[in-house]
Amino acid sequence: MSAVLAAAALLLTAGCSSDGAGPPGAPGGATATGTAPGTAPSGHATETAPPAKGSVKVLRTVTEGLRTPWGLAPLPGGDLLVSSRDDGTIIRIDEKTGRKTELGTVSGVSPAGEGGLLGIALSPGYASDHMIYAYFTSASDNRIVRMLYDERKPPGEQLGAPDTVFKGIPMGLIHNGGRIAFGPDGMLYAGTGESGTGGLAQDRKSLGGKILRLTPEGEAAPGNPFPGSPVYSYGHRNVQGLAWDDRQRLFASEFGQDTWDELNAIKPGANYGWPKAEGRSSDPAFQNPIAQWHTDVASPSGIAYVKGVIWMAGLRGQRLWRIPLKGAEASAAPQAFLTGTYGRLRTVVAAGGDKVWLVTSNTDGRGHPKKGDDRVLEVEVS
Repeated sequence: MSAVLAAAALLLTAGCSSDGAGPPGAPGGATATGTAPGTAPSGHATETAPPAKGSVKVLRTVTEGLRTPWGLAPLPGGDLLVSSRDDGTIIRIDEKTGRKTELGTVSGVSPAGEGGLLGIALSPGYASDHMIYAYFTSASDNRIVRMLYDERKPPGEQLGAPDTVFKGIPMGLIHNGGRIAFGPDGMLYAGTGESGTGGLAQDRKSLGGKILRLTPEGEAAPGNPFPGSPVYSYGHRNVQGLAWDDRQRLFASEFGQDTWDELNAIKPGANYGWPKAEGRSSDPAFQNPIAQWHTDVASPSGIAYVKGVIWMAGLRGQRLWRIPLKGAEASAAPQAFLTGTYGRLRTVVAAGGDKVWLVTSNTDGRGHPKKGDDRVLEVEVS
């Protein structure tokens, strides 16, 4: 028994499935598990499901030679902003030519382990305020800031000083969460990790292991399930994927430890079980995932919703997963694409129509960089 406990402790220290390296063809399973007990009715009886099987076609490499890319935010007009976790920089990519221009360095970023400059998002009022939001690891915490992007200034000097919107999220060498996105309601959502201390996920007073819902100014959003609290859902291990369907339902991907990674339909105020449950549980106090994977075929990061399907990027699994939905349930078994072709996959973002942007993650210290290092791909999906 002591040997088993020691091995488990070693895995937790190393980050377990959070971003761990693994062979692209490692054995494992993917399962559609159904809607969690207590999930609000979705009206899915009147909704149609997409085909059970789909397809993926990589149209082109938009750019390559990136270093530790993490977040991606499409700009009005088509260009792309990409954050570098370890360099703490944001670059602009001309989506037609692939030309890269550095906006600048985000001051205050303290990269270490899985921490650094992580998710980015454009302000809902970007057309008039030109503000970029970023989630990053500082020397003392994880925090969310916003910065003015001034294209008139020289490259490298286009980012204004960070204005801290929200701070105090636990940080560590592992499980820093990091995905941020503005929802259909105009509120700012953030996926956080429990920084390797599992008990934080069940503590509603802690910001670790949660999905947070904030106003653009960083206050607890009106209508949150716990009055005066930014916590929207809890009991998460490490949330790095957020996406909404066309009926404004929120979905989130989550790293497991040794057995099950998860895709969850998020219900306000719900408990998703960690560390008391990993994957599907018989305990009615916990919301069950709508799909789950063995950790060697997933270790999910970003997700995107396109025409009835959630697309999920896998790090350790080195593949792109397709999860068709009917309402807030998976309507068929998940299907894998691009297994091992591009290595570790970090971020997937809807690109309009039947396309997504896909960002690789082979320079993060756990991958095996190939020619071109990390890249952004334009991918057609169905």
